[in-house]
Amino acid sequence: MGQGALVVAAGEIETRTGDIALAWRMVFYLLSALFLIFALYHAWSLPKAETQPARKNTPSEIAREFGKVFASFFRKPQTAMAIAFMLLYRLPEAQLVKLITPFLLDPVEKGGLGLTTSQVGWAYGTVGIIGLTLGGIIGGILVARRGLRFWMRPMAWSMSLTCLTFVYLSYAQAPSMAVIDICIFVEQFGYGFGFTAYMLYLIRFSEGEFATAHYSICTGFMALGMMLPGMAAGWIADIAGYRWFFLWTILCCTATIAVASRLKIAR
Repeated sequence: MGQGALVVAAGEIETRTGDIALAWRMVFYLLSALFLIFALYHAWSLPKAETQPARKNTPSEIAREFGKVFASFFRKPQTAMAIAFMLLYRLPEAQLVKLITPFLLDPVEKGGLGLTTSQVGWAYGTVGIIGLTLGGIIGGILVARRGLRFWMRPMAWSMSLTCLTFVYLSYAQAPSMAVIDICIFVEQFGYGFGFTAYMLYLIRFSEGEFATAHYSICTGFMALGMMLPGMAAGWIADIAGYRWFFLWTILCCTATIAVASRLKIAR
């Protein structure tokens, strides 16, 4: 919601002054001041931990431990399938998220919705964040009751089918702001709900010896799964246009369903 408020503020300044650069300069000045205040407050208020002398390891010991961590990660059961899951589960969203804001801002003649900066801040930065948060909270509650194995496939479908909201928006004729808000809420709710399964699986896969290091490796694959598809998203949209791009993301949902269906989860 803070992100949405900042974008709305930038939009309001832009509307009043007509200067986009000034609007974003003012927002980032405000952000810098806030973070400086937070840093000073935390330096004063947070408890000071007692420092202990660090054990000095030789370069060979560090390299041996590093190799041991990676070797144990790739010896885990179903590692190849787990890595495929980390890379492909968010394939549709990894592309979609890069084009949502340009789609909302671009004029109608370019295939976008022609919203103002402040409208995007409200719709995507506020309504969308509320949907994302609620989806994650409800997903966590449901998994706690029935287990990850029960909810993995429904969450994968939730991650996939809600992308249809942007297919609808790309074909709709001048949708109202209320319709846009609802579509963004639904898509972000579905993403938050489906993302719960992703994070919980990463935590479970990392359990055992070197759990923290293995989780770090998992987050590396998670970042790679967002970065690589996102690199191609703009190129695809430039060639095909928004409508075909959103249809392409729906096709990519087959990868999400496939990798979620192949996982072996104890509970």
